[in-house]
Amino acid sequence: MRDYPVEKIMLQKAKELIERRYSTGWGAAAVIHTAKDNYFTSVAIETSNAAASLCIEVGAMCEAHKAQEKVTHCLCIVREDESSPFRVLSPCGICQERLRFWGEDVQVGVTTGTEEILFVKLGELQPYHWTNAYPEEDLERFVEEK
Repeated sequence: MRDYPVEKIMLQKAKELIERRYSTGWGAAAVIHTAKDNYFTSVAIETSNAAASLCIEVGAMCEAHKAQEKVTHCLCIVREDESSPFRVLSPCGICQERLRFWGEDVQVGVTTGTEEILFVKLGELQPYHWTNAYPEEDLERFVEEK
């Protein structure tokens, strides 16, 4: 049993990773939580060619996928420098598509403009997602075939 809610643990893990990996200057980290109660973390790949970059949360998604674990939550935070506050970044459209692999109930941290941590379901973030054009059993079959 946990002492803290998943969301609070995720925020703490993300902050700790930023402070360890980026002791000064800009920093960002993502945390993925899975149905097996595991946490996977990642940072952005730094490259001089922006076209070769990947989103901050991609590494953690890949780790969860490699471990064959269902993602339940995703959180990404950034800070401008070591004395700036942390801010939550909502997943971009591409990451929303990546996370959708695990269903529309995945909880994602979203930008609120305040220091409040708010998680919403992907289905709430994208109520008109293209998958709504297909019966659920067709989409489940697609995931099972992978």
